[in-house]
Amino acid sequence: MCENCNYTTILKTAGVDATANRVSVLETIGNNNYPLTAMDIYHVVERTLSINRVTVYRILDLLVAKNILERLSSGGRTAYFGMAPNENHLPHPHFYCTSCGRMDCLNSESVRINTEQLQKTFPGKIENIAIRVDGICTNCLKEKAH
Repeated sequence: MCENCNYTTILKTAGVDATANRVSVLETIGNNNYPLTAMDIYHVVERTLSINRVTVYRILDLLVAKNILERLSSGGRTAYFGMAPNENHLPHPHFYCTSCGRMDCLNSESVRINTEQLQKTFPGKIENIAIRVDGICTNCLKEKAH
């Protein structure tokens, strides 16, 4: 849970109207310790607001376009959503469990990339670096051991 983020201010600063649905979607993602799928977000938000899945998808697309959220690939059809890097959320790698499909945030110090060196060797402008580590989570490993 992010105690430092004011979700209404984040939306307004990005030039987005802070509707109840948008604030709720953003709070759901920002108050979680790991990225969520659109369906995860929908199921949480619909508990307190009358909202449909299409609206959730549209809000997610808007917030990604405004660089408030980042869309994380699972390598399949399902995307996960987390807060885009900002003053309270540093860029960090993610772990994707190929067994259960859960995505977790890893410590930003767990994988280091020398972006200056990378930029020197890459002929274009790097706008985003996303690192995803795939494997089997400890819960799935425990289940397979039994």
